[in-house]
Amino acid sequence: MNSSPRAFATAAAFAALLAALAACAPAAAPAPTTSSSTGASAEVAECAGVRVIVETGDLAVEDGPAGATCIDTTEAIAASDALTEAGLTTEGTDQYGDQVVCRVNGVPAEDFALTAEDGSEYFETCASMPAAFAYWSLWVQPAGGEWAYAEEGLSTLQLEPGESLELLFTLNGEPAEPSV
Repeated sequence: MNSSPRAFATAAAFAALLAALAACAPAAAPAPTTSSSTGASAEVAECAGVRVIVETGDLAVEDGPAGATCIDTTEAIAASDALTEAGLTTEGTDQYGDQVVCRVNGVPAEDFALTAEDGSEYFETCASMPAAFAYWSLWVQPAGGEWAYAEEGLSTLQLEPGESLELLFTLNGEPAEPSV
């Protein structure tokens, strides 16, 4: 993380601007509630809006994007917008664009060695389809339903209040499905 004085000053100025705008604006929707572990907090678990979950599985990275966030909405929301509101960024591949998720908040980084079951190392470049043993998958859970692979990509998938969206990193077959 860059902690230069310029970055700190920019962040402080942005925070002050947001505070000033908040004081002038009508009451806004509550900010997303986040849980920093793969298990959702009670508030996020009982989310009336859309839950956004990131599970990194066996991917051992410091400060990874794992956690759960409740997006306060009473209307359908695009999956890409829900991720943005949750503070997440995704990167697609050169060949497939945003139809394939290659990285979430920069994870796995291009210089991060992903170890296959045979012990070989793989470095994700996001040029084409990620390796079959190390990839992000997109899951959707309808209100009160079971998790299933998303049938659409982030740019077209619409989520209704009460639904959950999960980005799950699978390494060497684990985890095979969401654990939340």
